[in-house]
Amino acid sequence: MKVLKVSAAALLLVVVCMLSLSCASKAATSAAVGNQIFTVKRGDIKIDITASGNLKTSREVNLTFGSSGTVKEVLVGIGDYVEEGEVLARIDTLALERSLTQAQVNVKSAQLSLERALEPKTSSSGTEILSAPDPLDIEIKELQLKNAKQSLKEAEENLANATLTAPFTGLVAEVNVIVGDQVGENTVVIRLIDPTQFEVEVLVNEMEIYQVNVGAPATLTVAAIPTIAFPARVTHISPVATVQSNVVNYKVKVQISSLETSIGEQSQATPPVSAGEIPERLKQAIEAGQITQEQAEEMMSQRQQRPQQGQILATMPKDFHLKEGLTVTVSIWLDERNNVLLVPNKAITSQGGTSYVQVLSSSGVTEARAIQTGISDWQYTEVTSELNEGEQVAVPQGSTATTTPAAQQQQSPGGVVPGMQRMLR
Repeated sequence: MKVLKVSAAALLLVVVCMLSLSCASKAATSAAVGNQIFTVKRGDIKIDITASGNLKTSREVNLTFGSSGTVKEVLVGIGDYVEEGEVLARIDTLALERSLTQAQVNVKSAQLSLERALEPKTSSSGTEILSAPDPLDIEIKELQLKNAKQSLKEAEENLANATLTAPFTGLVAEVNVIVGDQVGENTVVIRLIDPTQFEVEVLVNEMEIYQVNVGAPATLTVAAIPTIAFPARVTHISPVATVQSNVVNYKVKVQISSLETSIGEQSQATPPVSAGEIPERLKQAIEAGQITQEQAEEMMSQRQQRPQQGQILATMPKDFHLKEGLTVTVSIWLDERNNVLLVPNKAITSQGGTSYVQVLSSSGVTEARAIQTGISDWQYTEVTSELNEGEQVAVPQGSTATTTPAAQQQQSPGGVVPGMQRMLR
């Protein structure tokens, strides 16, 4: 009887041990269930602000004759390219030539009057001085001569301005007169623009404006040809806010640096997001009220249009020229790191100001490891220490955080991904 009891107890103990081992095995591997494994690799990461606007020329001039008259010739039309100094239009000069002649006569007359005022009055014989020159009369004659010379200068300028020439090489954007029209001094006859200098004014919200500096590099892409990017630079930041529907923005002016195109690249370590997918980071920003759903979708649409590294890019047509009013997207660079270790934002959790990732060991078990992080974009975070290239980390699917040990399971408030506030503030 005792033997049976001992055998039963031993059997029960064996069963319990087997169940315990089974549970332990399941517990050790469960950390990887439902996770995607990401191999830590090197790549490039950029932080930028994206905004849209419309092109306008940064160098233009409204040309006037500067004098009244009748239009005699119009030698250019809208869309014509002209060289610096090229004649664009003329007005009839007959009246201006008459005015110039009269101004020349007035100068000579004033000079003669001044010369007479400077001579003393003498007797009829010329041997006796009757009175000295009158200082007041001399002063009056000098002023009259000065006014006559000024009128002559104006008449010469008016005659010279009767021929309108291009102050720089450019494109004729407007022609507002025809032959026979009467024009005044301030009538805008022709509007000339420089087709090589363009700028765009975009709105940057108050949470991001302090990250933007004059001189900051940027890129500009045209909606019509999204695969081609133009180098640009921030030239002005408005000190005055623009408030619409209680949203505070600041106007930022970005000017194209060169019409030599540069092709936007994306690091191989940063694969594109599937079409229509909004990263968790942007979802959190929407929930926090920092951006709207429409803004997030627009941002993703713009990023999807950017060329990927290795993609065959469309070449610029030979007859392509930038035009005023084109819709463009501006990306202002805030920070950049090259050849750094990158991990997905989803792989990182934060606890007590420390960032953690779940590193996959050789036995297939994940363990939490504290890491030092650098900058983050909308999808990836730079790791500066405690992680090596080639190591593997667990990336939870359908969640913004990975599982941590019991002592670290509590996430930071709101489940904020490290670096998200830097990007979205």
